[in-house]
Amino acid sequence: MADHGAGRGLIPLSVAIQTSGAADVVAEAMIRLVGDGGGYALLAALFVLTAVLGQVVSNTATVLIVTPIAVSAAAETGVALAPVLMLVAVAGAASFLTPIATPANMLVMGPGGYRFGDYWKLGLATMLAWLAVALAVIPLVWPFT
Repeated sequence: MADHGAGRGLIPLSVAIQTSGAADVVAEAMIRLVGDGGGYALLAALFVLTAVLGQVVSNTATVLIVTPIAVSAAAETGVALAPVLMLVAVAGAASFLTPIATPANMLVMGPGGYRFGDYWKLGLATMLAWLAVALAVIPLVWPFT
């Protein structure tokens, strides 16, 4: 429940990112970074941005923050919006590297006897698999054009 409240509290930030032009600035930097890599490179870059942010901010809030950036990047590159937004949703759920990434991680920390640094050990492999599956499946279901 707390996660949903955090997300609703960040809706104005999401709107501000879009209306202030910040989404366009970040999207342009991302597009320069991926160059002519096409839709797959854009999806990979968005995955990294979303997944990294999602390790320290709730997944709901992360998706709210990254969505305007993703929309702008899709518009600037001509990549269809559906695969880009699905990627953001999938990457927003990739909260595997820290116990603060999602409430479920924190709930098992004490009873499991885990330490903060334990999460990345399996979390990194899981996140890379998550990325590979996302890049393989999303364009099949939602084409880039």
